[in-house]
Amino acid sequence: MKILTLLAFALPSLAQAQSGETLGKAVAEMERLDALRSTLAAAFAQSGAPANQKSFGEVCKPVGQSMQQGAATNGWTARQLATRFRNPANAPDPEAEAQLRRFQLDPLVRAVLLNTTMNGRPGVRYLRRITVESSCLRCHGNKATRPAFVVENYQQDRAYGFRVGDLRGVYSVFMPSTP
Repeated sequence: MKILTLLAFALPSLAQAQSGETLGKAVAEMERLDALRSTLAAAFAQSGAPANQKSFGEVCKPVGQSMQQGAATNGWTARQLATRFRNPANAPDPEAEAQLRRFQLDPLVRAVLLNTTMNGRPGVRYLRRITVESSCLRCHGNKATRPAFVVENYQQDRAYGFRVGDLRGVYSVFMPSTP
């Protein structure tokens, strides 16, 4: 309900920058991605399979690939961002970092819309919360129990020590005003 209130409030001020149809499409796409993430992680957790490079390729990688395909199809820029990242490519830019602090301070904030500029192009940025679920903890829980492939492949890993309900990061979608 809160997201609907936010969007209803934000749309009039964003009307010049982005059509409601495009924004609705981005919101629906991020909801689909988060449902995919949740479904794949839950199936992995229930399977009892070891957390290894293969399971990473079956759970996390498809979400990122799907996000990039959707972005390419629609002319958007999309990334998963976090302050406690595993891959430095997922470090937030200053604008996203400020919004991550906002999400951290208020767990009820589910999404944020911003009129902004990216790479010199005006547009709208939609940031949507990613919340840690119990199925995420095999790879993002206790530092000492992280899978070997994580320890070996991500020397500067910060994406551990989470608990269920914590803010894991955000999906960030930038939709330029002009194609």
